[in-house]
Order: sequence, then structure tokens, then C-alpha cells
Amino acid sequence: MTETTDELVMRPWVLIVEDITTERTILREILSGEYEVMEASNGKEAFKLIQEYGESFAMVIMDIMMPEMNGVEVLRSMREDGVSSSLPVCLVTSSHDETIVLEAHALGVADVIIKPVNPLILLHRVRNLIDLYSYRMDIEIALREQRELLELQNQRALNHNRFLIDALATAVEYRSLESGEHMQRVKELTRFFLSRLSVRGNCHMTGEEIDTAAEAAVLHDIGKISISDTILMKPGRLTAEEYDRMKQHTTKGAEMLDRVRVDDSQYSAFCYDIARSHHERWDGMGYPDGLIGDATPIWAQAAALADVYDALTNVRVYKPKYSHEESVRMIIHGECGIFNPALLECLEEDAMLLEEFCK
Repeated sequence: MTETTDELVMRPWVLIVEDITTERTILREILSGEYEVMEASNGKEAFKLIQEYGESFAMVIMDIMMPEMNGVEVLRSMREDGVSSSLPVCLVTSSHDETIVLEAHALGVADVIIKPVNPLILLHRVRNLIDLYSYRMDIEIALREQRELLELQNQRALNHNRFLIDALATAVEYRSLESGEHMQRVKELTRFFLSRLSVRGNCHMTGEEIDTAAEAAVLHDIGKISISDTILMKPGRLTAEEYDRMKQHTTKGAEMLDRVRVDDSQYSAFCYDIARSHHERWDGMGYPDGLIGDATPIWAQAAALADVYDALTNVRVYKPKYSHEESVRMIIHGECGIFNPALLECLEEDAMLLEEFCK
């Protein structure tokens, strides 16, 4: 039965690399009944063909002992070029030197056949190797596609969760007659302060941990959802009783977050710590637990400074807006509570950078 042009085009391509013309001809005759054949007379020529047409070849059949580049040197170059794992290579040799064979296997050779070559055995091995590598590539492609799909689904879920969290935090802000942008500013300011601490060597959090803590800072005031409107929206100084009630937003927020926690993730821990401790102060005069110094986690300390700085530089129902310079001065001079000296150093020395960051 005569093969059509389409059938010939669909046949796999095999590269034969052999410096002896008669042996190259024998290999071509063995394989040409089932495969399209390309030939190279030495290793250097073969490697150029592999670089140019590598993805088109189903297999390479190559002698070991050749001029210019031998078979092992071609294998080494293929490995360095990153094509050895996807293109099966079968070496043919008359040598019984186990050292060469072991080196070839270490470089990823698929098979080694000793000359003289039995045509039926060669065909059988070529078929099996091509099928095996094709099957392996199909599995790798399927796994990669599955992994990419899972990553896409995870990203969508993450974006969905962030949307819900931002929406919830914004709802709390609106109850306080805020624009809803405060929580986003606190997030970015928390990231800024932790990053600057990290640059200075005062914080040993990774970039990923800093990003996670910044995301968690969005929920720093989630407990305010439990505070009455008359206290939240009061346009003046709170009474002592009202202030005590307001302070409960820290513990209420931590309780809410602890109640809905579904895992022991770092994000959940950061959310809890920041919600509970963003009003603690370095000298122990904060609330709700009166923590002193580094007893307050550094991410909660950074969120606390971010919260205070943003409150000062924006209008509130109980105060006007202060300038960047005045806000920095007030914080450094302890007019808004006592903060970690390392954070104050960042605030003072990076004041210009902070002002530019907030624009």
C-alpha cells in the first residue's frame, strides 16, 4: 500500500549520527521504513542540527567514537543546552569500555547498543524509546497544565478573599464616617515600615512575610464593627466610659478573627496579632494588654505606627488634618504614645521617603 504525503509528514524524525558512511547507510536502511531520517557525519554537525531542529526529532541514534565531537561530548553539550531530558539518545558503539557507558548514562543517555547492530533489535528499541518519551512528555504537559490551572484557581480564590476582606474593612471604615481608604493606606504604610526596618537589619521578616503582614493590617480595626455608632461617630472627645468601650475594639476584633480562623496560617496569626495589639505601646502604656517593648510583635508595632501616622495626616471627626512634617514631629516627640526606637528612627531618617511614598 502506497503511503500518502500526509502519512509521510506525520512520521517521526530520527537523527542518525555516524562518521562511517557504510554504517550510516545501514542505519538509514533499517529505520527509513518507519521513520523520516536526517543524517550527520560527526558530533559537531549533529549538535548544530539538534540546536536547530531539536523539537522536531523523536530520537537521536549516535555513534560514540567520532571526529571533532564524540557522542559523549554531544550528550554533555545537550545537557548544558537543556534538551537532554526531552530528546532520547541511543548510542551505538563497538567499544566494551564500561567507563564510557557509565559516563553516557550519567549524562542521560536513553540506551546503549553494542555493534554489530541487529536490525530487529534496533527497531524494537527505537519504537519503545520513542513511545516511552512521548508518553512521559504527555504526562509532563498534563501535569504542567494541571499545576497552572490550580495556580489560577488559587489566585482567583485569593483575589476573591481579598475582595471580601477589603469590602468588610471598608464597611467598618464607612461606619466611622471615613472614606474607606484608611485601611488601604494602613496596609501600604505597614509594608513601608517593615520593609525599611528590614533594610536596616531591625526586622528579620522575608519579603513574603512582610507582604502577608501588610495584607493582615487591613483588618486592624475589624473590632469596631461591635462599637456603637454614637461612640464611633462622636464629633469630639470621648468620655472615660466611652473611651473604655472604644478600646474594646481590639479584643473584640481578635475574638472575631479567632472564631472564624480555619487554619494555623501565618496570615491568620498576623491578623489576630495586629487586631489585638495595634494600640500597644513600647513603654507598656497601651492597651489591651499593656505589653512592653518587643512583647508586641513587630508587625503589630508597624501597623500601630501606620495607623497613627495616617490618622494624623487625614481629617477625622474629632480632629483636623496635620501636615506630614507636623505628624512626624508629634510622633517622634511622644505626643501620640511611645513607639519602638527603631521605628522612630525609620520615621525620622526616612521622613522624605515616606512623604514621597504617600503621594
